[in-house]
Amino acid sequence: MADVATWRDGLPSAIADLERRWSLKVQPPFAHEDASASWVAPVTLADGSSAVLKLGMPHMEAEHELHGLRFWSGNPTVRLLDADEALNALLLERCTPGTALRAEPEAEQDLVIARLLRLLWRVPDEPGPFRPLSHMLSHWSKEALEACESWTDPSLVEEGLRLYSSLPRSAPEHVLLATDLHAGNVLRAEREPWLVIDPKPFIGDPAYDATQHLLNCPARLYSDPDGTIRRLADLLELDPERVRLWTFARAAVGPWDDRERDKWLPLARSIAP
Repeated sequence: MADVATWRDGLPSAIADLERRWSLKVQPPFAHEDASASWVAPVTLADGSSAVLKLGMPHMEAEHELHGLRFWSGNPTVRLLDADEALNALLLERCTPGTALRAEPEAEQDLVIARLLRLLWRVPDEPGPFRPLSHMLSHWSKEALEACESWTDPSLVEEGLRLYSSLPRSAPEHVLLATDLHAGNVLRAEREPWLVIDPKPFIGDPAYDATQHLLNCPARLYSDPDGTIRRLADLLELDPERVRLWTFARAAVGPWDDRERDKWLPLARSIAP
């Protein structure tokens, strides 16, 4: 946690430096429930237009957000206006009105998420900095194994770990994934009806990318797991069995702390292979 503490201590000077260099007028940061790993605030540019300044804390999953935004180039993400890689600072297009897709009924969320994912799934001409999905899964597997003494259903977690290893190898294709696309990371905008924020890009199986939205619809997923998984898989034109296996593995392994793992194990049991 030393890196995080250092990052927090350095925030005021980094913001002041960017405000001067980029000619910004920084406003109070957004109070956003999903902005737990970054500092995000609206800003006014020298020409009077609005933008968003984001400084991310050191975070393995979001390490290549900057490169992902450059790759997607505003389709269907927010546009990257400027960046300082050393400070992990992004100057971003501001979404107006900026209301989250989460405010819409989940049936509508499904349609929007499916459309956005299909736009995001492209194959880079060169791998560039992007890591394989297996890199993140190995990190999560290590965390889960370190907590093995607290597992209440070892067989489920072990099966999830096995799938974390085998599913990436059997993927029918490998594309650039957002990995964290859910209705809180999609905002209403003027340039497009909806734009994606906070991508955490990795290269891997498209079926994996369905899981984050599914896990953010827990009541529906618990009440009708098979129907909910199949609906999203059909909208994405994916094999529902692969989506089910990825959802099972996510529910069984996490990354969860002990309390969260126990919360998701009943779902894992209901859709277990």
